[in-house]
Amino acid sequence: MLDKILQRVRDYSPHLLEPEGRMPEAAVLMPITRGDSPELVLTLRASGLSTHGGEVAFPGGRRDPEDRDLIHTALREAEEEVGLAPGIVEVVGPLSSLVSLHGIHVTPYVGIVPDYVEYRPNDAEIAAVFSVPLDFFCQDAREVTHRIDYQGGAWYVPSYRYGEYKIWGLTAIMIVELVNLVYDAGIEMRRPPASYIDLSKKRT
Repeated sequence: MLDKILQRVRDYSPHLLEPEGRMPEAAVLMPITRGDSPELVLTLRASGLSTHGGEVAFPGGRRDPEDRDLIHTALREAEEEVGLAPGIVEVVGPLSSLVSLHGIHVTPYVGIVPDYVEYRPNDAEIAAVFSVPLDFFCQDAREVTHRIDYQGGAWYVPSYRYGEYKIWGLTAIMIVELVNLVYDAGIEMRRPPASYIDLSKKRT
């Protein structure tokens, strides 16, 4: 399975947006554990943060002027946030870039990490580090679907529940792109799923 992930991400041509004007750039690392049953490593951001506090996210952050590229940004932030040493990460390649609600241009990078890593969360930023089997998302066991207006159209973004964690928003968009790529999961975000109920049409 890991070989398939590596090959498909390496061969992929993601949609990389050009940052508009002075739009700040950021990068996140999507760590996948090396093994027969790959898992995706995620974080729960500290509740006191001014942006995305208490939300599930991948390790990452804004690009510093000293960062030589966005891969460096992703690796630096992962080390700062969860103690993941850059030297044990095999960066495979990027997925499509996105623009966050706060107007930040975000590029995700898929990276392979060892099965067993002793993560050291930075308490000021990260409340928890946890992992989810990658094939969990292939089942598309969404709790709800959020309709958002994005890139000039409606997107129907799944929200997943894994234990105590809610996985949604840009993080869910990145995960769907990944599992569609490596598992041919066929999860569609540009049209509503059969189970979707438009609550706005039910208002009186």
